Amino acid sequence: MPAFDYVGIDARGKRQKGIIDADSQRHARQLLRDKGWVPAEVEPAREKGGQGGGVARLDFLRPGLGAQDLALVTRQLATLVQAGLTLDDALRSVSQQSEKPSVQRLLTAVRARVVEGYSLAQSLAEFPNAFPSLYRATVAAGERAGHLDLVLSRLADYTESRHETRRKVQGALIYPAILTVLALLIVVGMLTYVVPDIVKVFDNQGQELPLITRMLIATSDFLRHSIGLILLALLAAGVVAWRLLQRPEIRYRWHRFILRVPVIGRLTRDAQASRFVSTLGILTRSGVPLVDALRIAGEVVDNLPMREAVTQAADRVTEGGRLAPALEQSRLFPAMMVNMIASGETSGELDDMLARTGQMQERALTGSIATLVGLFEPMMLLAMAGVVLLIVLAIMLPIVQMNNLVH
Repeated sequence: MPAFDYVGIDARGKRQKGIIDADSQRHARQLLRDKGWVPAEVEPAREKGGQGGGVARLDFLRPGLGAQDLALVTRQLATLVQAGLTLDDALRSVSQQSEKPSVQRLLTAVRARVVEGYSLAQSLAEFPNAFPSLYRATVAAGERAGHLDLVLSRLADYTESRHETRRKVQGALIYPAILTVLALLIVVGMLTYVVPDIVKVFDNQGQELPLITRMLIATSDFLRHSIGLILLALLAAGVVAWRLLQRPEIRYRWHRFILRVPVIGRLTRDAQASRFVSTLGILTRSGVPLVDALRIAGEVVDNLPMREAVTQAADRVTEGGRLAPALEQSRLFPAMMVNMIASGETSGELDDMLARTGQMQERALTGSIATLVGLFEPMMLLAMAGVVLLIVLAIMLPIVQMNNLVH
């Protein structure tokens, strides 16, 4: 049954917007009248796709289906399909349960394609911004194997796990970021507003000030007179760096440099490896061929050298090679991950081993971030204490000298 976007006027004179299923526009208008509303606008939902006059491009839906929305929709859809509902009814039910109009419109458009006879994977392919290639390939494999309910359940677990991991990482990094910003603001505020008022007392005495005091005064004067130029310089540097990183060769070199930086490089490798192996695991367990799964999983790797290593590994596997040695040649992936994959290939349980490896990598990444955050707090406090101590010494030393002169 087609879907229609409507605008109606209720009994109170308020405009009501939404989506309704009907056999035709006339039927949709009648359904609105049955509610006691006056239909103002009724248009097929597909016509609002924007480009090309079809549903193939609904770019404005992209913000309405983030990681959390995708995880929730997938879990609801998996539950309904496992309960025995047809795909048509399941999509309609999930659409009606959503509180976001953008998600409702997206699912309604997907359902319209399914009703027209397309498979779910083909329907999802019309909205690549909302459903990534990993998602579509997994659904397609499930439909081919006749186990769509099982595949949707795995996809729900995967999307929820990825969202939870991302939420934990972001939550762990918020506190250090806030602490750093506040520390910088406090130091700059002291140097630009507090220190100048205090050093005026020393200027009137005409005595020679200690070196640390003179350095503090010079720093304060520089910040007060040049803070605008400093901010502009930082902004310009950021814009220039962003423009340079748009060039593939420069971005490749930058990503390779990041991998060589102590601590940051290890965190980057762990994060990228976790994302890669988790994606590869869900694809292979869902029946996607290993070579195709490698190429799709490579798309979720943001670091260009590591993505190139995955592409090269896929080429070697295509030629008949094994996955673990192909990944090991790049020396960019954690040794434990490579060894576990090799064990899975030897035992013939690669799918299960990839899933276990993905869980292990996520735990290692979360643990590493938690450790760094735990170390960051005392280090930041020590740094702040050191800065405050220098400011206090720069202020107290001239006072002590003045007392000595008096006595």
